Amino acid sequence: MAFLEKPSPGRVLLDDTVALTALIEASQNLHSHTEYIIRVQRGVSVENSWQVIRRYSDFDMLNTSLLVSGISLPLPPKKLLGNMDREFIAERQRGLQAYLDFITQHHILATCELVKKFLDTNNYSANYTEIALQQVSMFFRSDLKWEVLEPLKDIGWRIRKKYFLIKNKEQPKERQVLSWVDLGPDKFLSDKDLQSTMKLLTSLSNPYIHPVTFASTGESSALVIRMFNEKGSLRDQISKVKPKEAFMKKYSNPKKTHGLELQHIRMYGRQILEVLKFLHDKGFPYGHLHASNVVIEDSTCKLLDIENSLLGLPSYYRPYITQFRKINTTESIDVYSFGHLLYEMTYGRPPDAVPVDQYPPIPYTSVVSVLQSILSTEACKTGMPTVAQLMQTSLFSDVLLSHSEKLQFKIPAKLRDALKTAKESLEKRLQEEQKMNHQYRRLTRAQSHHGSEEEKKKRKILARKKSRQSAYENEEDLPVKYNNNSAGSGASSPPTSPSSPTPPPTTGVTPPSPGQSLAPPPPPPPPPGSGPPLPPPHVNGVARGALLSSITSFSKGKLKKTETVDRSIPHI
Repeated sequence: MAFLEKPSPGRVLLDDTVALTALIEASQNLHSHTEYIIRVQRGVSVENSWQVIRRYSDFDMLNTSLLVSGISLPLPPKKLLGNMDREFIAERQRGLQAYLDFITQHHILATCELVKKFLDTNNYSANYTEIALQQVSMFFRSDLKWEVLEPLKDIGWRIRKKYFLIKNKEQPKERQVLSWVDLGPDKFLSDKDLQSTMKLLTSLSNPYIHPVTFASTGESSALVIRMFNEKGSLRDQISKVKPKEAFMKKYSNPKKTHGLELQHIRMYGRQILEVLKFLHDKGFPYGHLHASNVVIEDSTCKLLDIENSLLGLPSYYRPYITQFRKINTTESIDVYSFGHLLYEMTYGRPPDAVPVDQYPPIPYTSVVSVLQSILSTEACKTGMPTVAQLMQTSLFSDVLLSHSEKLQFKIPAKLRDALKTAKESLEKRLQEEQKMNHQYRRLTRAQSHHGSEEEKKKRKILARKKSRQSAYENEEDLPVKYNNNSAGSGASSPPTSPSSPTPPPTTGVTPPSPGQSLAPPPPPPPPPGSGPPLPPPHVNGVARGALLSSITSFSKGKLKKTETVDRSIPHI
């Protein structure tokens, strides 16, 4: 039953997990306040950016709304007097920039609707709660057996997903939860194939998958109903919080957390690996494993939201995954997400940063070895282990599973091919984004390297060395240039080859008297067989070969004595 409205023409499916970065470019003073001009960019493409103008009061309102997270936020303090001084405005701008950097780099704050609206009002101005209520009301008008008990406000992290606690009038004691969600950017199934696959979910039978009561899609959104777990998710139990509280309040900075005991870590971990292997064998992409998508019923893990990949919704850990090019398949995404979940079950909280190479001390060495194989720097660079390999580790290999439920999930061949194509398209989009991020990081590192103070000093030293070397070479070239210029002007006798022998000294030459000016004597004629006159030393090519030949064939014995004529003028 398709019940949802058609999308508006030209509708763009945004990926809400793509990071927004914000840079305060300038400030401008008006009559009584200062405005800050912020350049916001989605992802790594400079072309996908825009400007927003915010006052300090806007920052203060945002900060007040974010205080529910329990996180200490670095907003600069207020100032009543002197808040228009140039020095103060410059200092406040630096503080606001640090504030923006903090909230856009925090995993939970960066994806919340409050921050998105503050930085990108055009794309996040819709009231998704009202839209969801309209769609759910349309559904209830067509099926009167359902009744809304209460809305579950913001219990999930997705901006475009809303939850309602409902009941079936035929079974009034059973509470169920209805989720409405807008389709995402990874929706690659056709509308017909998507609707057929969603209907199959109600027939899926697996002891480690939470059953689906009802599922349907339209051209723009989807609706799913499943039983409500009063104890909440696995993350609710680890964080000791109430399931109905807002996601940001529950998980941003929980006060009471504790890890699970080793026997529960082994049991739950093995059950999750079993269901992952089951889905992969069926060719069904999951990709949405995290502690909030796991519930515990009678010591058994059950996965939620297995429909997310069909609806094109991006993964909770996608901001991390896009940084590692080796995590590029749906199976490797599930394994990487399993590493995050295993860390949270062990230490009672998610890792502060990934990759993780240093682990807090715990007595479970077998757990740490599995974590290192998934979350370490080496693992993120070389690739993830497979689900089968994790099941063979000492942590999970000897865990006994007992379930009598028959596994059922028959997917027709046509739908199986459609799922395979959609999975490949999802992986291709991820790989393209990873490539862009990789190129951006390389460019950023290069710019940072060349702009560092150390590199600037190196370039200055190298420039000085080149300058001194050039000056030294110019000094060496001066005598050569002088000799060449003298030869060309005819002011002196032709130069002789540096390697030519010095001619023998002549005798009988009377030196000229003082004040007497005489022209230099003509050079003696070349002796027979001595070859042509030697060329100047600056010639090259064939002339240089002739020069070398003349030098090697020179013989002193072949020289003839010359008679000198005394041309001195007698004194009168």
